[in-house]
This record gives sequence, structure tokens and C-alpha cells, in this order.
Amino acid sequence: MSTPVMDEPILELDDLVTSYRLTRGIGRSGGEVRAVAGVSLTVRAGETVGLVGESGCGKSTVARTIVGLVRPSSGRVLFEGRDLSTLPAQEMRLLRQDIQLIFQDPYASLNPRMTVAALLKEPWRIHRGLVPRERWDEEVRSLLDRVGLRAEHADRYPHQFSGGQRQRIAIARALAVRPRLIVCDESVSALDVSVRAQILNLLKDLQRDLGVAYLFISHDLGVVRHICDRVAVMYLGKIVEVGSKDSVYRHPSHPYTQALLSAAPSLDDWRDDERREIVLGGDVPSPLSPPSGCRFRTRCWQAQDRCREEEPALIERDTDHPVACHFPAPS
Repeated sequence: MSTPVMDEPILELDDLVTSYRLTRGIGRSGGEVRAVAGVSLTVRAGETVGLVGESGCGKSTVARTIVGLVRPSSGRVLFEGRDLSTLPAQEMRLLRQDIQLIFQDPYASLNPRMTVAALLKEPWRIHRGLVPRERWDEEVRSLLDRVGLRAEHADRYPHQFSGGQRQRIAIARALAVRPRLIVCDESVSALDVSVRAQILNLLKDLQRDLGVAYLFISHDLGVVRHICDRVAVMYLGKIVEVGSKDSVYRHPSHPYTQALLSAAPSLDDWRDDERREIVLGGDVPSPLSPPSGCRFRTRCWQAQDRCREEEPALIERDTDHPVACHFPAPS
């Protein structure tokens, strides 16, 4: 039974731009790189949206901007209609319990000097009143049970667990503050295949039981297809295609999406046996100096003069979902 998805977005990215200032030594500016160059995306309550693309395309910067680790250069990050970049510090502190981030490496994100119990109790020390102190031990046991760990694990340290168990602890810590949205940044990419399947099933079960929404960031198209309701494809800081999972996987309209799916190893039916293999030429351009017009045109086999002169808008053309291409493949 799937979790019902509400029409109103819980998270809305509106023309989000996040830039990094580069330096070439003390006091010398090395220019500015736009890691995120105008991203618009929504996530509804109870929904899982996948954000996919090659390494370096800006996916993790989107995640860090949403949770406030990086400030946007322009655009808006709206959570339930409130612009996070304009909220006073006290309101933003309260709102942090509604938005949680699960990192790729659970060992790096878990304090090695703290027991599991201490890690899970720490958010309650910060967000006072969320869980009464007399119920902390009971709540720790409940969280561990929910993510498939035993109560005696509470007194152990992160190094005493496997990678999959550490990721379960990271998920339990995110759940400790009862969030509405969890941003998963490559949160299963470092795990073995069997453990990865267990974590994915756990995330789906938690969504069914708690109604939490996910923004699921990954480069693994198989994982995204398994867990997500909608998919957004990102290239060099921009969204180039977005739609329902079935629509994007069965009718990829942007050449970059077609290339990604062509390169993805698969034993199931998302790929038509007659679809040709696509090998992209050249390297990903530097975000310091992206190509004019369409950013993908330097690697696209169907690029024309218009692609050099005019940046394509992310809209529906002869497709059943929005795509940023002047000459998309029809549905």
C-alpha cells in the first residue's frame, strides 16, 4: 500500500542558484562557480523525488542548500510556503527538526566518541520539549527497533557496527526529531547490494508508516527507479528533464537522459531491447565556463545552431513531461 501524496508541495525550489567563490591563494580571487544554476523542483508530502546525474553536476549542493549548510546566491527554498533563506535564526532552528539530511558516509557523519544512545538523544537536548527526558531511553529503544537494530546496540559505538548498521543508525538519528522531509544524499551508494536493498526497503516502510517525504539524490538509476515516484535529471547545475518515474524511464526525451539510461546496467524491463547504446563523447564542461545556450550541446549528437544560441526552457513540447531540449524525442 503506497503512501497518499498531497497536492501541495512541502518543499519548493524556485530558480535556485548556489555559487562558490574560488581563491588562488591569499587575497586572490579565482572566480565564481555556479554549482546550482537555476533549479526549480517540488516535493510533495509523502512523495519520493529522485535527483539523478553524474558526479559534479550539483546534486549534493542542492542538498546542502536545502538544509542550510550552504546559503543560496539567489532564488528561494520554500518549506511549506516559508522561504528558509529569510527566516530569523530562531525560526530556522525550530524548522531544522522538520528537514533532516542523511549523508553518504555514515561513519564520517556519526561522532565516533558517542554511543548510539547519546547520538540519538543529542537532538532532544537541542530541541527541548520534543521528547520528555523520562522517555528518552524508551524512545531510543523504539527508534532502534524501527530501523531493525536491537536495544543492546544502544551502548555501542559507531566503529562496532557494519556499514549497513551505521546507515540504520543515521536514519534513526534523522527520525529522532520526527521530520516531515528527509534529504538522502547518496545514502546507499557505499553499501553492498544486499544491504542497499534492505535500507531501501526500510526507507519505503518508514514512508508508509510515517508519511515522510524524501528527496533522494543518487547516480544509481536502478536504485532511483526502485524507490522514487518522480525523477529529475540534472546536468551541469540545471534540471534537464523531470517527470513521473514511469514516464522518464520508458520515454526519456532529453539526449542526456537517454545516454544515462543507455549506460545503466539492468536486468529488468525499464530499457527497450531495441534502444541503441549511446556513448557520449568529450568531457563534462567546467562549471566555471559552461557552454552557451544548451549546456549539453558539446556532447550531444543532435545539436544544431539553435542549441548554441538559445538556452532551452524546461517545458513540455511533444513530450508527456517537461524537458529542456529544443529537439526532444517524442513520447
